[in-house]
Amino acid sequence: MIKAAIFDLDGTLLNRDASVVEFITSQYERLDKWLRHIPKESYITRFIELDQRGYVWKDEVYKQLIGEFTIHELTWEELLEDYISEFKHSCVPFPHLHRMLDELREKNIKLGMITNGYGQFQMDNILALDIKAYFDEILVSEWEGLKKPDPEIFKRALVRLNLEPHECIFIGDHPEYDVYGAQKVGMKGIWKKDHHLSHAEQADWVIDDLMELPKYIYHLNYNRD
Repeated sequence: MIKAAIFDLDGTLLNRDASVVEFITSQYERLDKWLRHIPKESYITRFIELDQRGYVWKDEVYKQLIGEFTIHELTWEELLEDYISEFKHSCVPFPHLHRMLDELREKNIKLGMITNGYGQFQMDNILALDIKAYFDEILVSEWEGLKKPDPEIFKRALVRLNLEPHECIFIGDHPEYDVYGAQKVGMKGIWKKDHHLSHAEQADWVIDDLMELPKYIYHLNYNRD
């Protein structure tokens, strides 16, 4: 019997690609006085390239942008601070996010989250999506001193939810960090399809839309189509 669904955040609940485009466009427009010598599309495109879908922290991204675009009147620290303080205003959810969470809660499924990243930054994004209240437990890697795919952070979530691995599924967009990481501790690993990544061949199931998840849990629990 599946009693809990545990989620990744970026790329799973938060549409990070869309959020980054919205944020970096907004940043360029807000800081136009100092950035107008750079073509808007060049600034946006280069940020996205350097960001590598979130796997490069923004201090390195902004240092590179400062040098490449010869930005004299802003420091990389100021651009980074703008990112930290303003990104939450650009958070874009995947379709049906709240509807899916509502349906799982109605079925008495516990909800958890394990996300890599900086604590307050990730929590600000969770609050911006207006989903914090849905979750019984939220683990952010900086605050935990562990990050996915370390098995211990998955085990810690199980302890806090007071459940066994076979009673939980984990849903994430990264084949190694999310799907295989969860499977290593005995959970079912569900891949939220990411069209930038190769298929998670060992995933127990694959979803493209969040509303597929309640049906899958129902099928597991009651062996019905």
